Amino acid sequence: MRDNDLAVLPKDNTEYSTKKYWDERYEKGSHDVVFDWFKTYSDIKDLINTYIKKDAKILMLGCGNSSLSEDMYNDGYSEIVNIDFSEVVIDQMKERCSQTTMKWEVMDVLDLKYNSNEFDAIIDKGTMDALMCEKGDVWDPSPQLISVVTREIDGVERKRFLTRDAFELEVLTLGTSFHYFAYICKKKKESGSLDSLE
Repeated sequence: MRDNDLAVLPKDNTEYSTKKYWDERYEKGSHDVVFDWFKTYSDIKDLINTYIKKDAKILMLGCGNSSLSEDMYNDGYSEIVNIDFSEVVIDQMKERCSQTTMKWEVMDVLDLKYNSNEFDAIIDKGTMDALMCEKGDVWDPSPQLISVVTREIDGVERKRFLTRDAFELEVLTLGTSFHYFAYICKKKKESGSLDSLE
């Protein structure tokens, strides 16, 4: 069942960055509710297949109740770790995906508990957008957000923050009338083997 309920929109965009908003939103649904921000897997499948190998270990940031992980899993990606700071949605997703080998963990993306280079690919399909709403200005993320992103995933954020000596950056435009962007950040060989896709 797709979530198209506009009544769950926040009163103010800054709420998108709060755990309280997401817990309340997910409590209104059940484990079978699906909400995909921006694009679905079918929209970005070719892009993902081009940049991420099927045997890659993938971290899904702010997974929510999107079907992206499930769709990727059904397409042959089996090493997927999904994190979200909402325990409500993680419990729902564990139930919904109980027949898979995917992992589901309650974790704040601003306090990742993984080792550097633990993942071959990191996918963010809206989490940065939500976090960047915390001050009401997506073009001025907090110093904490920039610091965490730089420390944990070596600079994967928006283009102006993506320029790093250790990365090759490619920006792709998705869509025809309303454009979305895919930021492909590939670590150079001497820096490790982490590919990141937002």
